[in-house]
This record gives sequence, C-alpha cells and structure tokens, in this order.
Amino acid sequence: MGRPVHAERPAHPVSPVSPASPASPVSPVSPALTLVAALLGFALITLDASVVNVALPSIGSVLGGGMSGLQWVVDAYTLAFAALMLSTGAFSDRAGASRAYGIGIAVFTLASVACGLAPDLPVLIASRVVQGAAAAVVLPASLALVRQAYADAAGRARAVALWAAGGSIAVALGPVAGGALTTVWDWRGIFFINVPLGAVALALLLRAPRSPRRPAPLDLPGQLTAVVALTALTFAVIEGGATGFVALAVAVGAAVVFLRVEARQTHPVVPLGLFRSREVSVVVAAGAACSVAFYGVVFLFSLFFQQVQGRSALYAGLMFLPMTGLIAVTNILAGKLAGRFGPRLPMLVGQSLASVGLLVLLYVDSATPSGLVAVLLVPLALGCALTIPPLTAAMMDAVPADRAGLAAGVLNSARQVAGGLSIAAFGTLVSGGFASGMRVGLALSAALLAATAAATVGLRAAGSSPSGD
Repeated sequence: MGRPVHAERPAHPVSPVSPASPASPVSPVSPALTLVAALLGFALITLDASVVNVALPSIGSVLGGGMSGLQWVVDAYTLAFAALMLSTGAFSDRAGASRAYGIGIAVFTLASVACGLAPDLPVLIASRVVQGAAAAVVLPASLALVRQAYADAAGRARAVALWAAGGSIAVALGPVAGGALTTVWDWRGIFFINVPLGAVALALLLRAPRSPRRPAPLDLPGQLTAVVALTALTFAVIEGGATGFVALAVAVGAAVVFLRVEARQTHPVVPLGLFRSREVSVVVAAGAACSVAFYGVVFLFSLFFQQVQGRSALYAGLMFLPMTGLIAVTNILAGKLAGRFGPRLPMLVGQSLASVGLLVLLYVDSATPSGLVAVLLVPLALGCALTIPPLTAAMMDAVPADRAGLAAGVLNSARQVAGGLSIAAFGTLVSGGFASGMRVGLALSAALLAATAAATVGLRAAGSSPSGD
C-alpha cells in the first residue's frame, strides 16, 4: 500500500549556500550516497511494520501468549511509530536530520537485537515499542536528508520519488521476507536481519554531510496525552472484560485532555483547526479506512494460511506476493491519474474497488485453494494503492503551504493508528471463532470504505481554501 510521505516543512526553509562560502559544509560524497543511506533506513522501518505478521504463529508457538499477545507484538511497534510521529519531525529539526537519523537507526538496530534475543513475550513487546519509537524518528529524518542532499528541485523530486518507491518495495517484500526468514532460520531471524542492514545505513551516514539544527517547538503535553489515549484504547480493544472497560475510560479521559491541550497550544502536534476543512476530514477518514482494510487483512490471512490451512510461513508469505507486488506500480499509476483528473476520481475508484474486494473475500473458507485466495486479495491491494497517492495530494491541496508538514504528519499518524487498531479489533474478533470473526472484520472494513467513498463524492475537484487554526 502507499507508504508514509512527509511534505517539506516550509516553516524552516533551507537556504542554498554557495559552495564558495567558507561557512558552507562541503559534502565528501555524492548526493546519491546520502540517498542510499536514507532510503535504506526508510525501507528498513517500513519492512518491519509488515514482516512480523507472517511470523506470528511461530512466535506464538515458542513464546505463547495467545491471540492477544500476538496482537501486541504487531501493535506495540505500530502504535509507538504512529503516536510519536506527531513530534519527531520537530525533533529532527531541533537535533539536525543527520544526528536524528543516526540516533534513530542505532536505537532501532539495538532494539532489533533485543527482539531477536527476547526470552519471553513481555520482553519482545517492550523491545517492539522501542523499535517503533526509533522508527518514528527515522522516517522524517530520512526524508530531510534526501532534501538537503539535492540542491536543485528536479534532482530533489527524482530523489524523493526513489525514496518513496523504496518504501513501496519494502511493503511488497515484507510478508515474503518474513515467511522466508521464519522458514529458513526461525522467527528471530526477522529481527536479526536488521543488524547488518542498520550497520550499513550508519556506515553510509558517517560519510554524509552534517545537518544544521533549527528551532522547532515541541508540544510535550499533547504528545504525552496522545500516547496515553491511543495505548489505552488499544488495550481496551485487545484485552476486553473489566480491565478493558477501565482502559477505555482512561482512553476517553486522555482524549478529552488531549483535545483541551491542543486547543490551547500555540504549536500543537495536531492542529484541530485543520479539521474545519471538510476535505481534510474526508481525506484523513479515507486514509484510515484503507489502513484498517489493508493491515487488518494482512494480519488475518497470515493466520489463515498457516493456522487454518496448515501452510508454512514461507508459503504464506508467497501467497501475498500477487497482492503486494503490484502496489508500487499502482502507486505510480495513481499519481498520474490524480495529475490528469484530480484526486477525487482515483480515490473513488480505489475505495470502491477495495470495498468490493473485501466483499468477495467473504466467500473464502478453509477449503478455498490458497492460490485462488492469493488472487482474490489483489483487488483490495489495487484499490488501496490507487487511493493513497491521490489522497495525499488532496491533503496537500486542502491546507496552506505552511501547514503542509503538519498535515502530512497528521495523515500518516492517523493511517498508522488505524492499522494498529484494526489488528487489535480483528484479532479480538477471530479469537471467538476464526471463520465468523474474519467475516465480521471483512464486512466492517468494506462498510467503512464504502462510507468514505460516499464522502469522497462530495469533495471539490480542486483543493479547499486554506484551513484555519
């Protein structure tokens, strides 16, 4: 599916400095090497968001924990990634992109070692939280490195396109890589493989030019209450029962505090004024709906292929290849369609196709040939891949230029949170009976996409006027 994209932060522009100036740092390497370093880190954190799904049955057989434990293995990473992404763009500005990127990759690599050595499920989940937090730092810093490496607009545009394509390829390879590593090595291999890749990224970074530090405000109260609200809500969905109700109350209370804090902050992590624009609200809802469907289905069918049909992890990973392999190509096509017809048409086609694809999957059962299931997963992937690039363009059109970076962060965080909550909800549904729970999850996802498609009909062909604070 579409990868996270952060728009340039216009509030802190980088003015080109003549190479002849004594104050100008001279890059010891070509910009291409900096691009490779940034792309490698971005691909690494994107891969880790999906590579674990296929390994879940193997993790459960070794560490136990039941369905709720497996849900937390995925959601611990996703929620830390999503919640902290609200502030890490500002952190990257304050620390300098190269320094922030180095810290993020180093912590991510060390956390991967901790995941691979985890003796039990609590240690694995805690290590996944650290991984997700580090990934949230890496993402905006990696894109900032690409921007600073290319002074000319044309070269920068090509570099950003390559950077984004790397994320799409990582999404496509995630299930296959997870299945292969789990089968050939074991589930710990999906974490240990990050170590040499992280070391290469750090080695390349050492040759990249240092990034300047820029003042950027941090909304710590808003960030803290967002983390509490999202964690408590996920806990309530996964755990249920009396404890779940307590967690739900905590989530509601933290959400109320968050809204009050954000309404009073001069520089909030989530500018509530953005949502006065109908376009922004519809785009965020549509992006969240796509994430619910895509990540929920990958989670469900990773379990379906292995636990219901008795296939190996490698076989399960290969069954996702037709679905994920077309994503990068479809993303490019979607961008061209949005450029020619505007974002509304490809968004409508994509959401409708994904919704129909989910309804078709309702007829899948344990006797359905695996190859046919792999084919039936394709419409969902194509629909989501058609939706996300135009959706991102619509978001950028709907806000003034000086809010573009914040708007991109809000959109990406909403998508990641929705994906994490879908895994929590789908896992809870199938724990009471896989076949019935899977069908309920698929039907709800289809209804959600149909609703956001209907809302998309009302979007203007062009973006809205700039939204206020």
